[in-house]
Amino acid sequence: MNDTPVRVGLIGAGPWAAAMHAPMLATGSETRLAAVWARRPEAADALARRFGAAAAGSVPELLERCEAVAFAVPPAVQADLAPTVIRAGHAVLLEKPLAPTLEGARRIAEAVAEAGVVSQLVLSKRYHPATRDFLTRARTLSLTGARSCYLHGAFLGGEFATGWRMEHGALLDLGPHLLDLLEAAVGRVAEVRAVGDPRTWTELTCLHENGAVSQGSLSGAVRLSGARTRVELYGPDAELEFDSAHLDPAESWPVLRREFAAAVRTANPPELDASRGLRLQELLDAASRSIAGNG
Repeated sequence: MNDTPVRVGLIGAGPWAAAMHAPMLATGSETRLAAVWARRPEAADALARRFGAAAAGSVPELLERCEAVAFAVPPAVQADLAPTVIRAGHAVLLEKPLAPTLEGARRIAEAVAEAGVVSQLVLSKRYHPATRDFLTRARTLSLTGARSCYLHGAFLGGEFATGWRMEHGALLDLGPHLLDLLEAAVGRVAEVRAVGDPRTWTELTCLHENGAVSQGSLSGAVRLSGARTRVELYGPDAELEFDSAHLDPAESWPVLRREFAAAVRTANPPELDASRGLRLQELLDAASRSIAGNG
């Protein structure tokens, strides 16, 4: 395998790009942050200078400087730009959700399939060693039910109370993480129902193909001492719990960087690719339609 660092361009220069994407891509031997482009040139320039990268004046210029592209932008912007990047033959590191709509997510997944490029999702919790240990143990159990939650207070104010999050709420923002964990731990979801308001509190009920039932609570508008992600598994033989309260999210980033670089160099798509993103978007769409039907 080619051990040369993968030259990655970053689209986006907001809080998440500065806190996670840029430092992750600029640290370690597997990748090199080659360029940054954002709709605000001054933000792109500041972030690029901070990590020794070039500030691109346009997306075409960014593509000339890199072989892979990471997205750290709102879902609607990713849905608009990603197909162009993919059709240009660049591997992509995509944020969740893929798009604000199922149609937008489908366009991205179809572009990846047609172009044959590597895609990978930033489902951050899935790259943490503790999560992987939990899922390995979960797959050995016979399960009948699960309870879960993903809760925080970021929507109450601060740099992550962004426009798209305030508009779409926790279902679109936190839902991909929780639905992904439930499918990975319990089994493929056959049906999902939802009630509540994504901007305040949403309850999910998932019926799994293996007969198990799981529930999930989502909110970004509750006052907590810290973000809380918890999954409790129950069955006839044992119980198992995952709790992120004492985990360091930064432990996920070297794993994500290493696996993305390996996927690009070997041209082997990982498990968490655009097709996985489309699957999660289908569940989000079903949950959203369920809420609308209950209204």
